[in-house]
Amino acid sequence: MTKFRLTRRQLVHGTAGLAAGAVGARLLGGNPASAQDMKITPEEGATLRVTRWSPFVEGDEKAWLANTEKFTKETGIQVRIDKESWEDIRPKAAVAANVGSGPDIMWVWFDDPHQYPDKLLDVTELADYLGGKYGGWYDGPKSYATRDGKFVGLPLATIGNAVVYRKSLMKAAGFDEFPKDTAGFLKLVEGLKKNGLGAGFTHGHGVGDGNNYAHWLLWSHGGKMVDEQGNVTINSPETLEAVKYASELYKNFVPGTESWLDVNNNRAFLANQVSLIANGVSVYYAAKKDPALAEIAADIGSTPFPIGPSGQAAELYQVTSAVIFKYTKYPKAAMRYLQYMFEQPQMDPWIEASSAYCCQTLKAYAANKIWTADPVFAPYAKASETLRTNGYAGPLGPASAGVMADYVLVDMFAEAVTGQRSPEDAIARAEQRAKRYYKS
Repeated sequence: MTKFRLTRRQLVHGTAGLAAGAVGARLLGGNPASAQDMKITPEEGATLRVTRWSPFVEGDEKAWLANTEKFTKETGIQVRIDKESWEDIRPKAAVAANVGSGPDIMWVWFDDPHQYPDKLLDVTELADYLGGKYGGWYDGPKSYATRDGKFVGLPLATIGNAVVYRKSLMKAAGFDEFPKDTAGFLKLVEGLKKNGLGAGFTHGHGVGDGNNYAHWLLWSHGGKMVDEQGNVTINSPETLEAVKYASELYKNFVPGTESWLDVNNNRAFLANQVSLIANGVSVYYAAKKDPALAEIAADIGSTPFPIGPSGQAAELYQVTSAVIFKYTKYPKAAMRYLQYMFEQPQMDPWIEASSAYCCQTLKAYAANKIWTADPVFAPYAKASETLRTNGYAGPLGPASAGVMADYVLVDMFAEAVTGQRSPEDAIARAEQRAKRYYKS
């Protein structure tokens, strides 16, 4: 790989540049007039291939494609956008990294960059430039994209997760307000089931929904996969309480949640087959877009997961980062493309078009008007600010990434609630599997 050094030039006149800096200045003391604009000169004849995950919100994809078309018109660089299912992103990114062939840029999940950091381009200078211009990166997303103090990717977005429910059914179950703790939450779910339409949380290998639910169950009861030193601590009294609680909830679920992926709870909710799920804002977006679902859309409420015995809000949320593989023939063009997409004239419209689905990773973009456009959006607005990383309480790295990729925690709960294993045996098996990665 040819080494190159990025240059900078002082920002001069230009509405786009001033608007970009103004976002940070307005909210976080940025310097719009004195901000430096990074100049990256792409290679001659460069073309790019970008692989992203399949969208759940149409506006996200349309805005990204429109921004890409603008980029091509301005630079002459042709960009091909491919899509993969959420579940296929992780294995295909690993294959590309290991064989040295595939897309130039890929949107990956969680701590995937920590599995193959030596295969990824160091984008620290670009990340520092963007962070300096737009108020800094949120710590959680940043930790997923950095290794040994270097950025090996750019944190792109956090997909917030919230409990999505039918307000009328909640009231029919005897609750005027959504319960704030896990004890009240169980009573609500029992009431919903008693009235004929149970809840449903993903116990299958859903990259987002399955992991979000499993980690909330564990963390809300004070359990954790590892301690601060990376020692496996999943086999604990707190974990056992979490599994028992999950089993009580599961008794009130609609059939089939053990095989659900990320698309299934959306479909079930919109088909009026389930009263309450955990999801991104995409299910509300879909209901609002379909006149036939207007009644459901008007009845939707959203809220963060309730607080458990730990006494702390503890939610995962899925973070996606854009990485550039070292094998790319056009590293400067790839860097220029990502710079372009993160600048305010492109990023702000993309966040807005995503309708609260993609939460910003740069703090200045918290000023986007989408977050106050609808009360349903409120639980998603601070996803990047409040998330807990999946390696908690230990460091992120190949072990934490491997445990998540292998669905160790998701499987533990699924095996226990379905009766495939006793709670104790399910926990012991999760401990054994986790130790293969942490080697402890």
